Amino acid sequence: MVLTPVQTMIMIAAIAFGTMLTRFAPFILFPEKKQPPKVILYLGSVIPCAMMGLLVVYCFRNVSFLSGTHGLPEALAVLFIIVLHQWKHHTLLSIGGGTLLYMVLVQFVF
Repeated sequence: MVLTPVQTMIMIAAIAFGTMLTRFAPFILFPEKKQPPKVILYLGSVIPCAMMGLLVVYCFRNVSFLSGTHGLPEALAVLFIIVLHQWKHHTLLSIGGGTLLYMVLVQFVF
């Protein structure tokens, strides 16, 4: 499907507007001088942990513990991430180190 220049510009404008709306809405709804509602503060404290849990479940969704490598590379990478994060307390280092270990295990060991 080929879009006309007008359709392309409308699509770009809609995407830009949607992006700006989602970026600016928190600052408009919750100005710096006002205290946010308690429910927003609560959600801000629990959603990051919930998202990490969701990502872990998503990552393990296709791992077969009864065949192949029995999920050993994945389990070793997760264990490495936990140990590295407890040691250094650096999120990007933990994620990068775990990803690197997992890729090395999958490509060269298993």
